[in-house]
Amino acid sequence: MNQKYKDYYSYRLLEIIPGLLIWATFVGAVIISILSPIIGIYIIIAFDVYWVLRVTYLTIFLVMSWFQYQKARRVSWWPKLQADFSGWSEYYHIIFLPTAGEPLSIVETTFNNLANIVNYDKKKMIVVLAGEERKTEQFAEVTENILAKHESIFYKILITTHPDNIPGEIAGKGSNLFNAGHEAKKYIDAEKIDYKKIIVSTFDIDTITHPDYFAYLTYKFLSHANPYRASFQPMAFYNNNIWKSDVITRIVANSTTFWLLTDLARPARLFTFSSHSMSWQALVDVGFWQNNIVTEDSRIFLQCLIHYDGDYQVEPMHIPVSMNTVYVGTFWRSMKNQYRQMRRWAYGVEHFPYMVWHFRLAKKMPRTKKWIYIWNQTEGVYSWATAPLIILIMGQLPLYVAEKQHLTTVLTQNAPLIMEALMRYGMFGLLIVAFLSVTILPPLPPQKNKYYKFYIYPWMFAQWIIFPVTMIIFGSVPAVDAQTRLMFGKYLGFWVTEKVKE
Repeated sequence: MNQKYKDYYSYRLLEIIPGLLIWATFVGAVIISILSPIIGIYIIIAFDVYWVLRVTYLTIFLVMSWFQYQKARRVSWWPKLQADFSGWSEYYHIIFLPTAGEPLSIVETTFNNLANIVNYDKKKMIVVLAGEERKTEQFAEVTENILAKHESIFYKILITTHPDNIPGEIAGKGSNLFNAGHEAKKYIDAEKIDYKKIIVSTFDIDTITHPDYFAYLTYKFLSHANPYRASFQPMAFYNNNIWKSDVITRIVANSTTFWLLTDLARPARLFTFSSHSMSWQALVDVGFWQNNIVTEDSRIFLQCLIHYDGDYQVEPMHIPVSMNTVYVGTFWRSMKNQYRQMRRWAYGVEHFPYMVWHFRLAKKMPRTKKWIYIWNQTEGVYSWATAPLIILIMGQLPLYVAEKQHLTTVLTQNAPLIMEALMRYGMFGLLIVAFLSVTILPPLPPQKNKYYKFYIYPWMFAQWIIFPVTMIIFGSVPAVDAQTRLMFGKYLGFWVTEKVKE
C-alpha cells in the first residue's frame, strides 16, 4: 500500500474515533443496565454527581465572565485608547463580511451599524463585502446599494466575488473568505500598508458590534504582549431579533452565549468562534482560512497554533457582538434551521482528526499543550453528544430494569431520591443562567401595551424551564448526528443559516 493510501486510512481512522466513542457509550450503557442494573445505577449516580460538580464549576466561571462584562462596558474605551496609545491611528481594521444571498436589509443593517460608529475613526476601516458567484444577480443589487450609501464613509469598501465550482473546495463561508483574503491582500499590497499595522475582524453578515468594539479591540491589541500571536474573541449575543424569536430559539441561542462565556473565563480552553478578530500578519502567515471545511471559524485558530508551534492563544474580549437567532417567522421552519445550525456547529468534531494528525507533525510544539487541546476537544464533543441523553433519559434504564427484575435493595429504593436531589441541586445553576439571561437582553422594542415589560421579563426568566428538553433535541441529537456522519464518512457540507428581511 503506497503512502497516499496509508495516510487516507490513518486519517479515516481518526475520523471514526469520536463517533465510535459515543456509540460505544450508548451501547455499553444499555448492556450494563440489562445485565447488571445495580452496577448501572452506581454508574449513573456517580455520573450525575460528577455533572452536578461540573455545573457548579462552570457556573462560577460564567459569573466571573459576567462581572468582567459589566466592568468592561462601564469603561469609555475610545478616549482611553487615545489617551494611552498615541500611535493608535497608525493601525487599520479590515472587516470581512461574507454573504451568500442574504437580503439587502440584513446587509444594510450591518453597514448602518458600522457607519454609525462614533467611537472610532471609520477612515481607518477597510470593509470587504464578499459575495458568491452563484448569487451574482442578487449580490450585484446589494453591492450597488451599499456602495451608493456607504462608500465615502470608510477608507475602502472592497467587493469580492467567490467563483463557483473550484476543485477541492467546499462551497461555504471558509472558501468565500479564502478568496476574499487573497483579493484583499492584492489591495493591501498595492496600497503598501504595513501588515503589522492591520487588525482583521471576520464577522457573520448579520453581526452588530458594540459601539466600543473597535476601540476596545485596538486597545487589547496594542496592550497585548505579542498581538501577532493572538486572536481576540468577543462575547457572542443573539439579540438582534430576540424579541421576535420563539422561546426555543431564544433558549438555544442564549445557551450558546453562556457556553462561550464560561470559556472566556478560561482562556487556555478558548478556540475562536463565529465573529472574532486577529492580526493580518498571522492570517497571511497561515495562508488565510481553510477552504475545504465546514467550521473555518475555529479552524483558523488551530492553523495558527500549529504554524507557530503552539505559540498562539485566544485573548478574551468582554464586549459583545450581536447576531440573529435562527427565527425566520414560522415555528417549524425555525426549528429545522435551529437543528441544522447546531449540527453544523457540532461538526467542529472534524477538528479532532486534524489536531491529532498535525500535532504529530508539529515537533516543536510542547507535548503538554498538544494533549491539553486534544483532551479539551475530545471531551467537549463527547460530553455534548452524550451527557444530556445519559442524565435525562438513559439514566432511567437501570432503574426500570431493576424494577422489572424485582431487585429490591436499599440502593434501588433510594436511587430515585438521590437522583432527584442531584437534579434539584443542578437546577440552582439553571436559575443563575435564567437571571443572567435577563440582564443581557437589549432594550424593549416600542410597545403599545404599557404593561408589556411587567410580564415579558418574568417570562424571559421562566422560559428556561424547557432547557432540559432543548439540551437533548438541539444539543445531544445534532451532536450525535454530526459525529456519526463523520464516522461513516458522510461529510457535511456548509449550510448557510437562513436570514429573513427585517
